[in-house]
Amino acid sequence: MPDTTISRTSRNRDGIANNLIVAVGVSLFCSVLVSAAAVILKPEQQRNEELYRQRIVLDVAGIYEAGGDIEAQFSAIDTRLVELQTGTYVSGIDPQSFDALEARNDPDVSIRVPPELDIAGIRRRSIYSPVYLVRDGDTLTQIVLPVYGSGLWSRMHGFLSLEPDGNTIRGLQFYEHGETPGLGDQIDKPDWRAQWSGKLLTDETGQLRIEVVRGKVIAGEGDEHQVDGLAGATLTGRGVTHLLQYWMGPHGFGPYLQKIAEGNANNG
Repeated sequence: MPDTTISRTSRNRDGIANNLIVAVGVSLFCSVLVSAAAVILKPEQQRNEELYRQRIVLDVAGIYEAGGDIEAQFSAIDTRLVELQTGTYVSGIDPQSFDALEARNDPDVSIRVPPELDIAGIRRRSIYSPVYLVRDGDTLTQIVLPVYGSGLWSRMHGFLSLEPDGNTIRGLQFYEHGETPGLGDQIDKPDWRAQWSGKLLTDETGQLRIEVVRGKVIAGEGDEHQVDGLAGATLTGRGVTHLLQYWMGPHGFGPYLQKIAEGNANNG
């Protein structure tokens, strides 16, 4: 008489083995499919990200036309590449394709930010940065500068628009961050962003004074450099202050803005 117990045990083992083979096979197939999709879609994702950044540049400059061709609108902006240490324009490198964020990882085109200067918490930066010049004919009407730095939970990336004097703010807008919903993400609110218009980076002595205060700005001496704090998000507001003071300072765009202030918008 056959041993039915052994037979059932063998069938069970075969069943488990077959299930495992099928599960592993399906997992491998799905992994390959997801990886292939990611590779195929990456160029399109990168293009969409670039279009979004271009839209933010147009938006912070106040010249974005909703529903229009973003690339066509952006092409009217004069994109240049600046050597930050000297504040002079760079030739021989395509500013449209140069990625200053990616360049931070390349020791040939980046530098370490000294700890005593790294108030924005960026550690390294590219030695070059793009700048975006908005013109009316031959007349420079505003300058848009990329800025980034650490907030409470994330690195905040945005653009600052300045008047041709290189000191008066037109607008500040972030396009990427991971700050706390309902608190730190107040930096995206139109009412808060509107406060930046007309604020001054420096005082009459040239000292950087721009800051996000705790609480509300009090009318009086110094209020031309101040913006209301973010309720419940003091550290995010402090991060905005620090990233602006770093990038507008001598280790950031300071030398370039000095040339702009001297009326040298075409500094080579």
